[in-house]
Amino acid sequence: MKDFIRIASGQGFWGDLPNAPVNQAKKGQIDYLVMDYLAEVTMSIMQKQRMRNPDWGYARDFVNVVEQVLPEIKNDGIKVISNAGGVNPMACKDEILKVAKENGYTGLKVAVVDGDDILDQIDELIADGHELKNMDDGQPISTVKDKLLSANVYFGCRPIVEALEKEADVIITGRVTDTGLTLAPMIYEFGWDYDDYDKMAVGTIAGHILECGAQSSGGNFTDWEKVEDFVDIGFPIVQAYPNGDFFVTKHEGTGGLVSEMTVKEQLLYEIGDPSEYITPDVIADFTSIKVEETSKNKVKVTGIKGHPETPTYKVSASYNDGYKLFATLVYCWPDALKKAVRGADILEKRAEALGLEFDEFHKEYIGFNGNTEQPITEEALQREYDEIQMRVAVSGSNKKHLNRFGMEIAPLILTGPSGVTGFAGGRPKASDVVAYWPALLDKKAVETRVTLFEIE
Repeated sequence: MKDFIRIASGQGFWGDLPNAPVNQAKKGQIDYLVMDYLAEVTMSIMQKQRMRNPDWGYARDFVNVVEQVLPEIKNDGIKVISNAGGVNPMACKDEILKVAKENGYTGLKVAVVDGDDILDQIDELIADGHELKNMDDGQPISTVKDKLLSANVYFGCRPIVEALEKEADVIITGRVTDTGLTLAPMIYEFGWDYDDYDKMAVGTIAGHILECGAQSSGGNFTDWEKVEDFVDIGFPIVQAYPNGDFFVTKHEGTGGLVSEMTVKEQLLYEIGDPSEYITPDVIADFTSIKVEETSKNKVKVTGIKGHPETPTYKVSASYNDGYKLFATLVYCWPDALKKAVRGADILEKRAEALGLEFDEFHKEYIGFNGNTEQPITEEALQREYDEIQMRVAVSGSNKKHLNRFGMEIAPLILTGPSGVTGFAGGRPKASDVVAYWPALLDKKAVETRVTLFEIE
């Protein structure tokens, strides 16, 4: 057993700083590089990409990251764990093996964790009595079955641990929890028992601190002026010990800031009941956490408690819920607000005259209210503003109607109130509305798969 391990965050979301994971591997000692690419909407985007091209559906920039850190994987023994596989982890694996072979790195072991994508199993699951009710309104998933774009189970750390036991160098997963990426190497290295819920909570909370990248090392920090260097911001690293204590730090010589408050702000990010942070591995109690800044850019986290996990997985599904269209025009002084209000009114009446049907028609005036709730009074209309951005948004099930409405925006410049000074983006077009469907599924209804591949 190692005295401690260093787990480095390399990515907080798909589109994060491209050089961050490479710097984590090259600027100091780490044992694991964990990279989180997935959000709820990301899965539907990847599903659409795979529908256009069966070789897509994963975070393709992840391949470039792995290619750049191949020397550290081989020479320093760094292991890379990421959910970059999205809805097509096998295709991601193929590209990783390809670039490794092209660069002469034979012997590289790549594990794929999948089984989370249940889109093709929805009919079977419904027939077996799994209604996959929406956690918000209780409706069964059968009501949107024909409009589903994606459906993925949030697996936990266990299949990643299995992949590590198979001695994988790179582990590519589909939809696993962000926290599971960090918990798994702790279990593997320290031999923790899955029923030791305090230890499971330790790894889960460490993963929560790492999952958003530099957000716990000074990025997006409320007291941002205390961060001296954002240009070369260092991403966070967890230095974990077998007894369950861990430190949050970053590489020396990098920018950013790791402090008691940067860590506490991240701990509060995206949680509901702090005493019941539910994952498929454990229910972590955030109220038990003790945070202590021990030295510059080093914070100790201790005292963590956990409770038994639930018998269900969370399912993250998405479906097509119609279409939307946005458009803006900027009106200048004098009477900027009056012009903007009249312009929006003209658009709405022209749409009615054309027989265009929408589910919703929203109007707002940036520079005055920025939302649709503040009323426009006569007094407000008399005020002078340098400029007002009129923004209209329509939604509905008829894509043709929305696109026809989009043809009315530019003509308003010469057929409505004077003083339009801004029109950007060209003629607006309708885009899909992707709606979110959260549900719960009995853990016995699905199985994880772990497959190991190696370059000979």
